[in-house]
Amino acid sequence: MNYHACMNIDSLRARFPVLAKKTYLNTGSYAPLALEVKQAFEQYLDDRLQLGADWPGWVERGERVRKQVATLLHADAAEIALTASASASVNAVASALDVRSGRDTIVVSNFEFPTSGQIWHAQERLGARVVHVPEAADGTIPLEHFERVIDERTRLVAISEVCYRNGSRLDVAGIVRIAHARGAWVLLDCFQAAGALELDVRALDVDFAVGGMVKYLLGTSGIGYLYVRRDLIDTLLPTQSGWFAQANTFAMDVFHNDPAPDARRFQAGTPAVPNCYAAEAGLELIFELGVPAIETRVHALTRQCMDRLQEIGATPATPTAAARRGPMVAIRSTDDAQLVSRLAERDIVVTCRDGNIRAMFHAYNDENDIEALITGLQQNRPLLR
Repeated sequence: MNYHACMNIDSLRARFPVLAKKTYLNTGSYAPLALEVKQAFEQYLDDRLQLGADWPGWVERGERVRKQVATLLHADAAEIALTASASASVNAVASALDVRSGRDTIVVSNFEFPTSGQIWHAQERLGARVVHVPEAADGTIPLEHFERVIDERTRLVAISEVCYRNGSRLDVAGIVRIAHARGAWVLLDCFQAAGALELDVRALDVDFAVGGMVKYLLGTSGIGYLYVRRDLIDTLLPTQSGWFAQANTFAMDVFHNDPAPDARRFQAGTPAVPNCYAAEAGLELIFELGVPAIETRVHALTRQCMDRLQEIGATPATPTAAARRGPMVAIRSTDDAQLVSRLAERDIVVTCRDGNIRAMFHAYNDENDIEALITGLQQNRPLLR
């Protein structure tokens, strides 16, 4: 397919200098640095040198990032909190849940990043009961597995749009229907999807969504986001708090906790100001390209990659159906860590999880990246499973 017809790939790739030296297929771990993001960091340093401190400007920049995230997720800015990470977002939600009022169960899919399970298991000392949803034999988690465990005791269901281990997508809308019919809330982890796939939290009808800026949103680590459905905000009071969670950030009232009337009540202390600069620049690049165009391109690249893997006899762990896969193609290996190392010797950057190597695609990847990966795999055939 001629991808250049819909996007100037050569021009786009030039904005990521590492792509001139590496076959970079590791965005789902840490995005390559765009020139615009580098310039944003430099702007922060220049502002510090010239202004010293700029609290009004920094607060306004954070508000701009909240609005950008809201646009990305098709939400309102009032439904978005900026946090230090996806983990901080989940912790903020957990701190607001009452698991002692009859609904004591947290349902956690086995597709979750470990931090999610760890946070929910940490609530067991407060009375929570954690139930896991296992995979089927084919490595997916079908809806019936959720139907078996979500019941009248379930307070919240924690799921991921895309599994970080094998790239498989859940039927989010179907899970939400089951959960809501039984009176439970749903928290969606968007980290392996947002920026590469179109996400509409309202259309999906999720109650919470979390993610960060370091992967497909092209920003940096140390800054995340939390979406909270508007009609839930007033009913939830996080015990994790801070001065940026207050109705008036600069009230400086040591005697009271006066939570913001919107999702800012889920924020905490001093934000990571440099990371707001980077996040804003990364999101601007995403909007410039357009998420629908990125998704179309990513699906084409993953499809081509899976076709080429089939031709050389490699076994993907990722579902072949477009609706059931995200921007990642996971490839089964007999020694995934060794295969990652061998590919790195050829300047091919991938990572591994759970016996699979992970090739993770964004708009700046191209056919040459796929062919470099295929050649590297062919030259290490004994490490394929």
